[in-house]
Amino acid sequence: MATMTDTLLAAKAASGLTFAQLASHVELDEMCVAAMLYGQASASPEEATRLCQVLGVGEDAVAFLTRYPIKGCLDPVVPTDPLVYRFYEIMQVYGLPIKDVIQEKFGDGIMSAIDFTLHVDKVEDPKGDRVKVVFCGKFLPYKKW
Repeated sequence: MATMTDTLLAAKAASGLTFAQLASHVELDEMCVAAMLYGQASASPEEATRLCQVLGVGEDAVAFLTRYPIKGCLDPVVPTDPLVYRFYEIMQVYGLPIKDVIQEKFGDGIMSAIDFTLHVDKVEDPKGDRVKVVFCGKFLPYKKW
């Protein structure tokens, strides 16, 4: 039996709509809608209902989209999909340098993944198109007690 994510992605494929087009129906960002379909973000009942109407799926999908998900459950832990693995590899190579640069600029703390946005853009280049990924998270300083 297919998982609800499989059902939603199949409905998206059948609709011929992009994540950006789906997002316009629910007035959200395309990355947010993609995360919802993958079970990594929750929708309000209104957003889920509109999204399910556009995709032509039933109430069980509304229930799936409105639940509070368990986030970040990649299986296996080290991703094997080449594109997803590249992000893992980027963090392996640049994670500590990114951490040091952030802390030089902001102090001791972290970047929120809760108060956070993510955008993916295509940058045309004569040597081959480029992928531009922008993470924008609120800085949260560690508190002293």
